[in-house]
Amino acid sequence: MKAKLIKHDKITDEAGNTIEIKMWVVPETADKPYGFKYSLVYIVNNKRIVGYDNAEGKGDHRHYKEGEEPYLFVSLEKLAEDFYRDVEQTKKERYENQKS
Repeated sequence: MKAKLIKHDKITDEAGNTIEIKMWVVPETADKPYGFKYSLVYIVNNKRIVGYDNAEGKGDHRHYKEGEEPYLFVSLEKLAEDFYRDVEQTKKERYENQKS
């Protein structure tokens, strides 16, 4: 079985930034024991600010601002929830910085 795309959303938010979510069902492997591949990204001024993915050989991880750290995958629902929480936190911080 090859990868089957099950979700692909790409939107531009109210500030003109891009939110893109891609999720696939894939064969279970040591790298993806739960059978999903994913890429969720929030792009501001052509730069990834928030990202969650499980790229080949890297495992589940999260990009937040300038850092990268392991991510504990639980479910696609929890993944989306965590991603949107980070996006909203980033928007809040950017808004507060613009007010200062």
